[in-house]
Amino acid sequence: MKKFILFGIILCSTLSFAQPPAGNPQGGARPAPVIPGTVNPDAPRGNGRISGVLIDSTTNKPVEFATIALLSVQTGKPIDGTTSDEKGKFALTKLVPGEYRLQVSFLGYKNKETGKLKIERGSDINVGNVTLAPDVKTLQEVNVVGQTQIVEEKVDRLVYNAEKDITNKGGDASEVMRKVPMLSVDLDGNVTLRGSSNVRVLINNKPSTIVAASVADALKQIPADMIKSVEVITSPSAKYDAEGSAGIINIITKKNTLQGLTLNMDAGVGNRGSNLGLNGNYRAGKMGFSLGGFGRANYNIKGGFENTQRSFFDGVTTETRQIADTKNQFIFGNYQLGFDYDIAKNQSITASLRYGAQNGKTSQNLATVFFPGGIIPGQTTRRDVDIKNLSGTVDLNVDYTKTFKKPQQEFSILTQFSRNNRTNDYEADLFGSSSDITGRDRNDNLSYNQESTIQIDYQTPVKANQLVEFGGKGIFRQVDSDYKYFISTGPTGEYTQNPTRPNNGLDYDQNVAATYFSYTYTSKTKYTIKAGARYEYTMIDANFRSEIPGQSIDIPSYGNLVPSINISKSLKGGKTVKIAYNRRLQRPGIQFLNPNINAANPQNITFGNPYLEPELTDNIELSTSAYIKKTYLNFSFFARRTDNSIENVRTTSQDGVITTTYQNIGHKENYGANVFGNISLFSKWQIGGGADAYYSYITNNSPTPSLNASNSGVVVTGRMFTSLSLKKGWGVQGFGFVQGRSVQLQGYQTGFAFYSLGIKKDIKDDKGQTKGSLGLAGENFLTNPFNMRTELSSPTFQQSNINYFYNRGIRLTFSYRIGKMSFDQPQRRKKSVNNDDVKDGGDGGGQPAGGAAKQK
Repeated sequence: MKKFILFGIILCSTLSFAQPPAGNPQGGARPAPVIPGTVNPDAPRGNGRISGVLIDSTTNKPVEFATIALLSVQTGKPIDGTTSDEKGKFALTKLVPGEYRLQVSFLGYKNKETGKLKIERGSDINVGNVTLAPDVKTLQEVNVVGQTQIVEEKVDRLVYNAEKDITNKGGDASEVMRKVPMLSVDLDGNVTLRGSSNVRVLINNKPSTIVAASVADALKQIPADMIKSVEVITSPSAKYDAEGSAGIINIITKKNTLQGLTLNMDAGVGNRGSNLGLNGNYRAGKMGFSLGGFGRANYNIKGGFENTQRSFFDGVTTETRQIADTKNQFIFGNYQLGFDYDIAKNQSITASLRYGAQNGKTSQNLATVFFPGGIIPGQTTRRDVDIKNLSGTVDLNVDYTKTFKKPQQEFSILTQFSRNNRTNDYEADLFGSSSDITGRDRNDNLSYNQESTIQIDYQTPVKANQLVEFGGKGIFRQVDSDYKYFISTGPTGEYTQNPTRPNNGLDYDQNVAATYFSYTYTSKTKYTIKAGARYEYTMIDANFRSEIPGQSIDIPSYGNLVPSINISKSLKGGKTVKIAYNRRLQRPGIQFLNPNINAANPQNITFGNPYLEPELTDNIELSTSAYIKKTYLNFSFFARRTDNSIENVRTTSQDGVITTTYQNIGHKENYGANVFGNISLFSKWQIGGGADAYYSYITNNSPTPSLNASNSGVVVTGRMFTSLSLKKGWGVQGFGFVQGRSVQLQGYQTGFAFYSLGIKKDIKDDKGQTKGSLGLAGENFLTNPFNMRTELSSPTFQQSNINYFYNRGIRLTFSYRIGKMSFDQPQRRKKSVNNDDVKDGGDGGGQPAGGAAKQK
């Protein structure tokens, strides 16, 4: 019943306003410019008519959505206009007597202008078929004078053009993310933006339950070859979900908008991984299909760690020393079916079905030595642990969009169903001082995260320089975890329930109702202001499956109002200055809530906290950018304060076991700046890079002395890349990244470095068109292994951990495309659901109607 009430609130809050606004509120009429594709309402009215059909001169097929302008012979200026329909037909009506010409223009065709047409009272002129000649040039006739920047800044976001970086071939999304300014990715694939892990990751503007389960796992499943660009939105507008305290990262995959049939193959082989991908696209007229699959296997991923920890109880110090060798192997699969159909020239429907699978296995040989109060070891044990990390994800989207005659007026209904089933188990063989197995230990943890979403959006321009957007959204989320613990004696004994850890389960339902309003204004002095507010109401119903004395979950419903404002000013010489403020909230995801106790290493156990509350964050950002000849520079300064911040908290027991869970600590503050730039040399050589530096302060206001802690420090990261295009299809690119020491509540973690170098050769056909490529890339090929140290401390424990990574790699890549494509009509902007609302481990000032381009 709650779901129906929730949907009713959303529907009413949206449709009650979804009426086009009235005319000029100040009264009086004002001339409207002639906008291509529309009829000028202020043109003189008569009863003359001109009609015809636009035809492609080579295929004899109709040309859809081309622009037809009516020019006055006397002045040469356009006085009216329209567009052709899906059959190439067009008509201009209510024309006054006079002499006119038609001018036809469309991307991919040469402009065409008809002879003089004389309209008299009651005239009805049919010009018949108007043929348009394609404006096509062969590659031999094109002079390349520059190349797309690898990093670009747009009005409301920063864009990293991943498809231009050849070192990405054969990798995964986590490797791509390391090259994006303002982002940091650790060696496990965890992403932070300006020092915060509270980032929402979208794929093609859509959420996925695989990301809700684990950002690091999701990035490993996305092949780098399929990524077109990565967008970083640090100050989202009210249209975006309130979640994602630090901002939103949107991964855009490659799409095909051409007519015809193609098949792309991408393959790669290396010493640490191999991949194979096949993607087919078919489009004819108003309908398009895509079907693709990608598989990746990671192997020979070796590692290890050394861990020393001490606990202090009643004046007694217990020390534990551990050493381990690890080996990982993963197999990923990703399959997607896409469909889009233009119902009419102003209506479209899109649908997609995606399935992703992961099969990950980790083996660990762990030796532990105990020192119970002295320098003489008291006990030595060994565990051989096998860990399974399996998952399957289904994402289904069906979206409808309708546009109107007025530019930027749009209505959409977006729906999504997403589910991620996950298995995260371990089984351990236990050894004493001898080589004989003394027992076994097992933990089964089955979980799923399911989301059903419906979203309604409406936007419309007001006057020529203002835009209004509003809408509603409902998210119905179910989280489930079923966990069991078993033990056995001897190497072959039957498993029985572990008496010290009762089996249990968690059912966690979370429903969110949201509505928003956003207003954009662009002044004649080139100021753009985008302000808005979003209200979200959250209802939680959670319980444990078995009755545990003293354990109940009672989280009251809560509402949050999150305002945002973005102001930008365009200056002379291509300079831009922007300032932004927004409030964000962050709800905990399944990996933070899951109470399953993971004791694969019994001296370091972890579990989630289902009692967590959401975080609240205030962000302020000031940035400026400028072009100086061939150099682009961007500087930004930011301040962020998070209350109720969700952080790792570690405690210890008398027998030296360190427990890690999550708590809402006091608050966290980050103050910093980042700079990056690009320079183009000789039109074929690009050099770019940047650095981020911020001061981080974390404090816990816990009344428990052993938990009360604070920490602070400066964190610095830097990156640099270079790209050189050579003759005959050759290209070379290099990249380097370094991250300094990071600050944690109870200690710090040392930094690391990562670098790669790649070379590529394009494969061309007889006509000089690129059909494929061969590439060779190396990563960290000069050093193997490298290590990362973590130092933690509190009044009750000290821990020092060193992780060893064997990350040297080399891979050979191959891609090839078969099939023939021709120019397609430009597709409408497709919209889809964005659930930017769960803590995982942009619209910030775009131009409104009349402000995006000058009318001619």
